[in-house]
Amino acid sequence: MDKLLAIGLLASSLGNFTPLEAQPRPAFNSDEQTTINVYQSALPAVVTIRSGSSTGSGSFISADGLVLTNQHVVGRNSTVEVRTQDGRRFVGHVLSTDRRNDLALIRVQSQERFPFIRLADASAIQVGQRVFAIGSPFGLSGTLTTGILSRIAPNGDLQTDAAINPGNSGGPLLNSRGELIGVNKAIIGNGQGIGFATSAPTARAFIAQSRNNSPVATKPQGPRLGVVVDGQTFVIQEVASNSIASRAGLRPGDKIIAVNNQPLRDVQELVEFLDSQPKVLQLVIARDRRIGRVLIEF
Repeated sequence: MDKLLAIGLLASSLGNFTPLEAQPRPAFNSDEQTTINVYQSALPAVVTIRSGSSTGSGSFISADGLVLTNQHVVGRNSTVEVRTQDGRRFVGHVLSTDRRNDLALIRVQSQERFPFIRLADASAIQVGQRVFAIGSPFGLSGTLTTGILSRIAPNGDLQTDAAINPGNSGGPLLNSRGELIGVNKAIIGNGQGIGFATSAPTARAFIAQSRNNSPVATKPQGPRLGVVVDGQTFVIQEVASNSIASRAGLRPGDKIIAVNNQPLRDVQELVEFLDSQPKVLQLVIARDRRIGRVLIEF
């Protein structure tokens, strides 16, 4: 009887038994999740900068529209195009440049508040730490590469093995907290995994000296066509609506061969001609395997 009672009690207990559900395994390990978190938090504040025929990257470093980038990205221009990750475009006014440290500070004039990246303290910059670079290499905006901080030079410049390519210039080098520890600026052409960035402490001092500046004054600009031209192929990538170019009939895909019957060798030649305040411009255009002329009167 005792055995039967025990079996009955056991069966009764098992009747109310609910098995534990298997716990789902995390989709990403801790290192992967850190990388994802850094990318998702910083990306909205990373911008693409167009200056003449060149393209680089930059970072919003304040909600009121301050953008930090390289001096060699803005060149001698007083204004540049700043494009956000969601495709919006703004005019950026160059406030100051520092050729020695390859830094430039840009002000985007807008009433809206922008996402921004905070600058790291010097204590948060150590050789051996993981680093993350975001930028627009070869025009591929939002590209992420990772590595370590390989060296801190005597002048404070940072060396990293994170892949940095043309178009990354001016973009942020980040730590695992998503803070900016450097501004990517250069690579060694014949080396592999050797890139350089200006450190956050150097950038912070430059920003403090420059943020209240008026825009850099340059000679008055001439008319603008309203096109984005590939600096390598001279092919028109974009034509702004209701622009001089659109009214003249220019289209994306048109290739500029000559300006006023002179072969085009550099897009900057076209910019400099427009700065001369011309009344007439004649372009030789290749379209659909045919050559034509476009006369533009200003």
